[in-house]
Amino acid sequence: MKFSSLVSRIGGSRVDAWKIHAEADAAAERGEDVIVLSVGDPEFAAPEAITDVAIDALRRGDTHYTTIIGRPALRERIARRHQTGSGQVVDSSNVVVVSGAQNGLFVASLCLCEAGDEVLVPEPLYLTYEATIRACGATLVPVPVVPDNGFRIDLNALRAAVTPRTRAIFLATPCNPTGVVMRRDELQAVADLAIAHDLWVVADEVYASLVFEPPHISIAGLSGMAERTVTVSSLSKSHAMAGYRLGWAVAPAGLARHMGNLLLCMLYGAPGFVQEAACAALDHYDTVTSGIRVIYRRRRDRVHGLLQDVPGLCCTLPEAGMFLLLDVRATGLSSHDFAWGLFRGHGVSVLDAQAFGPSAEGFLRMGLVVDDERLVEACRRIARY
Repeated sequence: MKFSSLVSRIGGSRVDAWKIHAEADAAAERGEDVIVLSVGDPEFAAPEAITDVAIDALRRGDTHYTTIIGRPALRERIARRHQTGSGQVVDSSNVVVVSGAQNGLFVASLCLCEAGDEVLVPEPLYLTYEATIRACGATLVPVPVVPDNGFRIDLNALRAAVTPRTRAIFLATPCNPTGVVMRRDELQAVADLAIAHDLWVVADEVYASLVFEPPHISIAGLSGMAERTVTVSSLSKSHAMAGYRLGWAVAPAGLARHMGNLLLCMLYGAPGFVQEAACAALDHYDTVTSGIRVIYRRRRDRVHGLLQDVPGLCCTLPEAGMFLLLDVRATGLSSHDFAWGLFRGHGVSVLDAQAFGPSAEGFLRMGLVVDDERLVEACRRIARY
């Protein structure tokens, strides 16, 4: 049977990068002694109080169709949270509820871009961005950075990449996989560029609540940016609720309506009991996220302390998130060979960061997603390898 030629837009090397994680999961299912650090999903569960709300809603029969773009009570909470974090004036008409931030990116791309358009994305970039952009026929234009400059955005390279076909800029701050948090001056430079060339900005802020050192700043709150910015986020990382599949996009009201029309065809609304749990999560947002942030900061510091003096390895402290980039260039191995050798020889799975972009060749993305004892054991195995 014949497939559409369009399937090539959603495959490729970035999808293949997940093969090591699939093998690690399979090995764990067989009962093998593996430590899986190749995905951003922690070993601890969502807070019990949030889960109880979901269970209570299920028992009340909250299993029917819901409002396509999200229940008003949830969208109002998201609007307040976003306004608090950005300073932008937001109400529920700017919010659409989606099944995870990646779905928000996808829906935004389909509503903003078309064949012939170009989308600028500083890399390293999250693996699914390419398929998200190519699915609508647009071209992803990666803007490389210099690892030895801390993986910070190269504003001159970004300016040089703009052409008459440029339609949008995708940003992730904090960034997955680097953990870099964009500074105000960097965001202002991007905003100036977007305004000057009449571009959209799609801001992935999934890790905004997991910032350790510099403050998180939302580009949507800068002057002139509210009307041209789509901000996506979720509860997956901030509340350990990845399996709930609940995210959102905050966008200008006109764009939000178009996104709602697309969601009518794709999702027909998020499950009601999940939305009730999300309301509870947002009601206790700061309390929950502060505790989770403490966990990841402690793990980050522990791993850095154990690996920084291992010959052939170099690791820097990420500014945010649940990952640490491990520089293995001095070992003489490619990041691909190091990752597979480590997994096959010592049962630790990490991602070859080259899949996130050529700038990250020679680096591994290591998730801080197992308990402290197992994380220490993973570091011992990495050092032995």
